[in-house]
Amino acid sequence: MHYTYVLMSERDKRMARYASEQQVGTAQAAIAGVRTSHRKASKQRGSALLAAAFVLCSTALRNRAAGAEVAPGTVITSGTAAKAKGLLSPGVYWMVEHGMRIKVAPPSRLDWPPPYKEATEKYSGQVRLSDDRRSLRGYAAGSPFPALDANDPDFAVKLVWDSNFPPIYGDDFDTLLFDGQSQYVRPGKPQFLIEHFVEGHYAGYNEVGRTEVEPMPIDPDFLTSGRLWMTMSGPQIEPQSGRGNSIVRYRYADPGRGDDAWTWSAGSRRLRRLNEAMLNSATDANVSDADHGSGFNPKVEQYDYKFLAEKSILMPVNVADIPLPICPYDGGATFCPVNWELRHAYIVEARPRWGQAHGAPNTLESRNVLYFDSEMLYPFIIDSYNRAGELWRAIVNYGSWRDRSTPQARVAIYPFKRELIPGNVFMDILGGFSTAFAGPTRDAASSSRYDSWYINMGAVDKFFFTTESLARMAP
Repeated sequence: MHYTYVLMSERDKRMARYASEQQVGTAQAAIAGVRTSHRKASKQRGSALLAAAFVLCSTALRNRAAGAEVAPGTVITSGTAAKAKGLLSPGVYWMVEHGMRIKVAPPSRLDWPPPYKEATEKYSGQVRLSDDRRSLRGYAAGSPFPALDANDPDFAVKLVWDSNFPPIYGDDFDTLLFDGQSQYVRPGKPQFLIEHFVEGHYAGYNEVGRTEVEPMPIDPDFLTSGRLWMTMSGPQIEPQSGRGNSIVRYRYADPGRGDDAWTWSAGSRRLRRLNEAMLNSATDANVSDADHGSGFNPKVEQYDYKFLAEKSILMPVNVADIPLPICPYDGGATFCPVNWELRHAYIVEARPRWGQAHGAPNTLESRNVLYFDSEMLYPFIIDSYNRAGELWRAIVNYGSWRDRSTPQARVAIYPFKRELIPGNVFMDILGGFSTAFAGPTRDAASSSRYDSWYINMGAVDKFFFTTESLARMAP
């Protein structure tokens, strides 16, 4: 199977090819020996296609004009944000208006790990959607739907399934000592820290979709557990009031079974099972939640999806500075200045299916707008809207394509480059408050400052993700 990755420099070529194909198709239909009525219908269809091609080409030209304003080397500030507004999501535009700066870098060529590509070639042909077009059938490993077509009526849900098994986190991963900071947005003022978090681990294990670590491609435990994957965060090291707190989460293949999640509370030294709606809610002085902690993570079947657009936008897919630098221009609310690139993006709307069979729990947002990079098939930017329809929260996931988390790494070194997620920002736009997470940690005294991202190294197994493990790790 041949894989085609779309680069930003090819955007206009794609639009021109599309218009040319439609013109050829119209000409062929006009010459065909068909009845007059069919000829008339064909002409109408051809006119509609040409009109659509014209709109797309016009959009491409507008993107090119906007792109000229943000050539590599440009630094976008609050004073120049308006010139790049068409290349920013509404949430990111708000962040730039309030002090965050974007350093525009040349587009990178990102690729999938070779084992992931091989698994895609081997297994993707057997994957399909369920009859209700919501669930996955026949998936083993790699990308479920590598040959995406924006004209496919199921394009949006297929893209979301791709993002659930991206070429990023692998079979297992363990991020050691990542930290978070919460603060108010204060343009032009120094950071005033409200809360500082340090977690011992952020880890995950896939029972399905394994490409590098045995058992592959499916852990036999899946046959009895029905779990697609597990994640764990904790134990919390700072602040002292939450020291020892941790959470574990299970995702099931059964579309009618919601996620299981348990927390360990150090104060009571007890386990507590969480209502699924809590996975969509932030607690304490924190803007983040589990459903948005690694891209877009709620159960796929609990949302309806709609493909909105395909366009060029700026995304931080390959930052050079790790650990990520705290932004000095917005009160430390984001990371900047770091590299952002003009990327080919798919934009998808996700609306919770409240009150329906296998629908979403009582979520706070009315919809999410997801901005997927077309190479990594991952939502690096998410804008969330509250139930009043207001832009409420913006989430930025920072990526970096490399073979180690830092140049000084001694253990976590990979035989090929892969996409890492060294940090993310959760911005409460209505409250002017943010939480920014970074891994590796920004603590210069930490022994894990350099070796942090352990991906597909067997650092954790499925027994790490148990309630007993949470209790054992607590101080």
